[in-house]
Amino acid sequence: MKIFITGSSGFIGFSVAKHLMNAGHNVHGFDNHNKYYDVNLKKSRKKILAKYKNFSFTKGSIENEKSLKNSILKFKPSVILHFAAQAGVRYSLDNPKIYLYSNIIGTFNVIEIAKLSKVKHLLIASSSSVYGANKNIPFKEIDKTETQLSIYASTKKATESLAHSYSSLWQMPITMMRFFTVYGPWGRPDMALFKFTEAILIGKKIQVYNYGKHSRDFTYIDDIVEGVIRVLDKPAQPNLHWIGDNPDAGSSRAPWRIFNIGNNSSVKLIDFIEAIEEVLGIKAEKEFLPMQPGDVLETYADVDDLFREFGYKPSMHFKQGIANFTKWYREYYL
Repeated sequence: MKIFITGSSGFIGFSVAKHLMNAGHNVHGFDNHNKYYDVNLKKSRKKILAKYKNFSFTKGSIENEKSLKNSILKFKPSVILHFAAQAGVRYSLDNPKIYLYSNIIGTFNVIEIAKLSKVKHLLIASSSSVYGANKNIPFKEIDKTETQLSIYASTKKATESLAHSYSSLWQMPITMMRFFTVYGPWGRPDMALFKFTEAILIGKKIQVYNYGKHSRDFTYIDDIVEGVIRVLDKPAQPNLHWIGDNPDAGSSRAPWRIFNIGNNSSVKLIDFIEAIEEVLGIKAEKEFLPMQPGDVLETYADVDDLFREFGYKPSMHFKQGIANFTKWYREYYL
């Protein structure tokens, strides 16, 4: 297949692109290499992708409709994977407008051009953050998601709604993928594992929010890639049993679906930190702080739908995943 990937130099986009090209598919990457975190890390990922003969690339922003349109129409993909976004919950508190431009306007451009180019399947990255104040644990796709707690989360929810409208009006097969706290080699510097590992190794104090009491469904990058690959081959189909009187929030009479892609477990932050300390052989100096604005107490993915339809089952235990990350970190940075 010919697959177009936005955010191809990002953590997930890079990892999925490698897998697809190893399987023989042609991939065109699209990324703006913005400065939200270390640009050199993004360039290093792109350099690895560029070694593949079945990879091509355009540097550009999804907010730039002309550049994005020219790139997609020239490549003529059968599938578009849309990973590009302005990430980060806390950054969104101080820079909300960036999220509106990138996550809403940028995603609108991707969907509109996907419609124009008549791709067979459009897959869009969403986030566990959309569950917001929902306390039904584990989170299920059928749960209502009307109470987001951050600007980032609200923009992700908005893209889900926008995608459904397009799918309903033009019968576009669109799959939304709600990712749960992704970690692993080549991960993002703004995420907990990266920040803690970096700080511990240089003897810097780590900040532990909510006194280490909150929990996350930490999902290893290979399990994320596996989930993406499994849904990629099967375009979303209408749910013919869907009824408005008792609506299923994860499906529709349109060819639009939502899938959680997570580890199907929840780990307390303090236990995650202890595992990092164990792997590094260093005890962290901790600064315990209260819950931060925009944070949720717990995330936990119900992946029954993904298992039932695709046989997906995450396999990486978080302690082994941490060990894999720290090995990569030392090799790359030290």
